[in-house]
This record gives sequence, structure tokens and C-alpha cells, in this order.
Amino acid sequence: MRQSLSRALVLARGLRIDLRLTAACVALACLAACSTGSSPPKPAELGPLVPLINVKQVWAARVGPIEFPLTLSISGNNLLAAASDGVVVALDGSSGRELWRASVGASLAAGVGGDARLAAVVTQGNELIALAEGREIWRQKLAAQAYTAPFVAGGRVFVLTADRAVHAFDGAVGRKLWTQQRPGEPLVLRQAGVLMAVGDTLVAGLAGRLTGLNPLNGSARWELPIATPRGVNDIERLVDLVGPVSRLDGTVCVRAFQTSVGCVNAERGVLQWTKPADGSVGLDSDRLLVFGVESDGKVIAWRRADGDRAWTTDVLRYRGLTAPRVVGRSIAVGDASGLVHLISRQDGSVLNRLTTDGSAIAAAPALVGDTLVVVTRSGAIFGFLPQ
Repeated sequence: MRQSLSRALVLARGLRIDLRLTAACVALACLAACSTGSSPPKPAELGPLVPLINVKQVWAARVGPIEFPLTLSISGNNLLAAASDGVVVALDGSSGRELWRASVGASLAAGVGGDARLAAVVTQGNELIALAEGREIWRQKLAAQAYTAPFVAGGRVFVLTADRAVHAFDGAVGRKLWTQQRPGEPLVLRQAGVLMAVGDTLVAGLAGRLTGLNPLNGSARWELPIATPRGVNDIERLVDLVGPVSRLDGTVCVRAFQTSVGCVNAERGVLQWTKPADGSVGLDSDRLLVFGVESDGKVIAWRRADGDRAWTTDVLRYRGLTAPRVVGRSIAVGDASGLVHLISRQDGSVLNRLTTDGSAIAAAPALVGDTLVVVTRSGAIFGFLPQ
């Protein structure tokens, strides 16, 4: 059996199946412990800390409890967040001031994506809903569930659904413009995937492949394998790409679920490198290194040029880490106890530790200007300012 699935799996048709393991089982050793009835590995203990960088909390806000794969959407200085009950909120990222708040009247399965004008979410009833300044302007029924936040750009709303299809809708009126679908394995993750733009190319994760599409008509420009399905059953063959991804200029670095990490030149459609890796959350990077978290909580830095490992640290093992976010000279990762750890980009040493409300961090930390934003499962939103 594959290593622990921290998210539920779904059939490619969008139907959920009961393959969730206990939340504590986050690595192969833990999975073995669960199967034999022994105790799972204990989270790494956190000793006394002398902060090496100063960080202060500058604001706090609230959206509501979050039980779906949340992706925070950043547009300029504005931040979009959403709660499981369908509440969507727009905040000023510097001050935490609420710009608008709305409810779509239904529980969410994915969200939220947006730009300076539009915000979009997907409900558990497979409805794509678009909002403009907090006012609903249209909704469209999708053929399958979506767990990746809609991507909004160029007056269009793009959606990646669980049947491995990408759809484009007119942002003003909701008219469907095109659909592009790729075959794949019968299981997908109930987890945010990859959907973004690089220049004039729409980049999507379809099974283990990163695919570049023409956003005007959905035609494929290139397709590159990050991982290839292997194994004798559907779980072992699962290789979905997971978000968030690292993008720097025209280079995109991405993770295939518990299989590999890799970087591609998305402008030319060229695979630069792939390396075996065993994580289930996405990546971030600077100009020299790519940073990721493995399933057991090890934090790894790979060299951006060739994928060779630069350093590894296990000081946060088994703490249920989020994807990392580069913040100045540090990397921010949240954990299942509501802490945010700042570790050095150079060697992984701990620089500081931030407290929130004690519930798990719900999404990868985000950076809005100079403000580090984190959201907890209970729906609290915190803005921190590194000094």
C-alpha cells in the first residue's frame, strides 16, 4: 500500500471513496505502526528558542471554519479567503481591513481564486460561482467535483475538475468557452492541484503530467511527465500533481504526490529535471534552491539548477507541516498544532516560531507584500510582519 493518504481519495468521476487513514499517519513508518496497533511516531519536540529574526503580529481577522483544500488568492495587496460554509472574504493584506464579505449559500469544495475584479469558488454541489466585489454575478454547473481553486485571469475563469478536465468560462457572463480533457488513472486526490498561468500559457496538472494549454481555445502546446504511474493497484499508481507550485520567471517547479519533484521551463515546454521525493504538499523556491516538505516532516532544499539536494532537516518531523513559503531569508511552514516555523533558507536551522489560535494551519502561508499571512482550520487569519 502507498504511504499515508493525508487527504481522501476520489474516483475520477468525482465520487469520494473511504480511504482516509488517521490524521496522525503521515509516513510509511507511521502507516506500519497503525497496521500493527503500535503508537504512531511522536511529533518532534520543540525545545527553547532564542528568536534570530524579529516578527510581530500586525493584524487578525476571521472567515469561518475550513475543512476543504483552501488556497489563498493574492492580487496586488488584496487577499481572498473562504470558509467551508460558503463565506468569502476580501482583505487588505497590509492592514487586515475587510474590503467585502459574501456568502454563496452553499458548502465549498474548492476556493478561492480571483483577480482585482472577480472571485470564484466551487461548491460541494459542483457549482462554479463568480463574485464581483462581493456580489454574485453568475453560477454554472460543473460535470464533476473540483478540489483546486478556480484560476481567474484575462477576463476568464478556469477550472480543473476531478475528471481531469480543464474548463474555461467567460468571466463576465459565465458562458463556457471550451473544455480540454486528458485520460488518467481512476483515482484523484481530494487536494488542490495545479492551475496557473506562465506568460500566455495556461499550465495545468493532469495526472502526473504538467500541461501547457492555449487559454483561448484549450489546445495543448506541450506536455511533460513529472511522474509516471507505477504499481499493481490504483493507489500505488496515483501520481497527481499537487499545489502550490514554485514559479520563478518562466520556470515552474512542482511535486507529484509521494513520487517526485521536478522543474520545467514552461515558456519553452522543456523538462529540466526530476528527482524522487516522498511528499504530499507543494513547493516554493528562491533563485538558488527549491524547498519542500516530505510526508514525515523532513524539510528538504534541492538545487534549482540540477535538483541535487543542498540540505535536509528533521527538526519538525511528524508535525503535520504545510507547504513552505519563502519569506525574506527564511522559509515559513505551518503545522498541525497551529504554530508557524521560520527556518533558514541556507541550512534549515530554526530562526523563530509564531503562535496562532492552536488549531492546525489550513493552507500554505502566503506573502502579501511584506506581510506573512496564515489561516487556521478554525478560520482565524493572522498577518505577521518580519522585521
